Amino acid sequence: MDSIQKSKIELVNTEKLCFDPQNPRLAGYPREDISSQDQILKTLWEIMDVKEIVMSIAASGFFQWEPLMVAVEEGEFLVIEGNRRLAAVKLIVEPNLAKRLKISIPEVPETVKKGLEKLPVVTVSRMQSWRFLGFKHVNGPARWDSYAKSKYIAEVHINYGIPLDDIGKQIGDTHKTVQKLFRGYRVLEQAEEEKVYSREQRFNKRFHFSHLYTGLQYEGFTDFLGLSPLEAEEKNPVPETHYEKLKEIMVWLFGDRENQIESIIKSQNPDLRNLDAVLKNREAAASLRSGTDLDEAFELTRPKSQIFDEELIVAKKALTKASSIRAISYDGSREVLTIAFEILGIAESLYDEMERRYKASQGKETTSKPRELPD
Repeated sequence: MDSIQKSKIELVNTEKLCFDPQNPRLAGYPREDISSQDQILKTLWEIMDVKEIVMSIAASGFFQWEPLMVAVEEGEFLVIEGNRRLAAVKLIVEPNLAKRLKISIPEVPETVKKGLEKLPVVTVSRMQSWRFLGFKHVNGPARWDSYAKSKYIAEVHINYGIPLDDIGKQIGDTHKTVQKLFRGYRVLEQAEEEKVYSREQRFNKRFHFSHLYTGLQYEGFTDFLGLSPLEAEEKNPVPETHYEKLKEIMVWLFGDRENQIESIIKSQNPDLRNLDAVLKNREAAASLRSGTDLDEAFELTRPKSQIFDEELIVAKKALTKASSIRAISYDGSREVLTIAFEILGIAESLYDEMERRYKASQGKETTSKPRELPD
């Protein structure tokens, strides 16, 4: 970080500055959304609140003491830190660009526009900048999403040969988050490299990598996939013998657009923990595999006594509610009376069986009296 702090701030023509296609923020989006400079700008506008930055610049100008970070690669000035700010500026100074992309921006004073023809930058290499970007975006104040973090960590680890422990220390990680993110990334990459699953298959447009990253921290997931220990930091954490199960996990987590299969994860809490429980239970996993929904499969993992108690409580609540409005709701219908009689029969049968078991445990006997529906 010292080398960055000592770097000289220079002014560069805005038109020369380019968005970075390797921007980790964009890593989880479809390739067609980041296939060109225009597409990158449009994606940044749609998903990353660039409009707020446009409004800020319109009111206060561009903060000259907060330069963009640029890497010069193959003759291009690639902005590796500050892409959202660059997007805002380009839309302000290039009205035809905003029109072409069908983006409407607020009015910006001409005096402000004039000051945006050149922007302050510091030129660094990606190797020089990884500590700063990691601290700021992985464990710091402007955090990326989990996939962006994992991809960045993997690139630093693999491309620069930095041990994961060292990456963690540099960014202030005290919970092995770096190792967990790296393992999640490698499981995904392994699935794609072995043609087990591709993220392009996912059912939803947005890629919810956090489903995988979070799930892999649960025992059910790690055992189901036969994962190597977190500390091993292996490039291929899933053994070849478990590739079919890896495919199942990926489809359950992300769906399969081609086969019209939606993800079974509607909300991480409680769905991921419920899936974890299912993966630990052979009968429940087989049920999920056969096509039952997650809630039904999860029921198979729960103790029958717990389900019994909960269902009794639910039934009591429903009957209590019905009882509270009976005077104004029941119209004398025999059909509805028959329903009540059937409920009574089920309740009596249930109670008789429970009473019999209870008294048997106490060494006592019990009898039951049948009821009849009135004529």
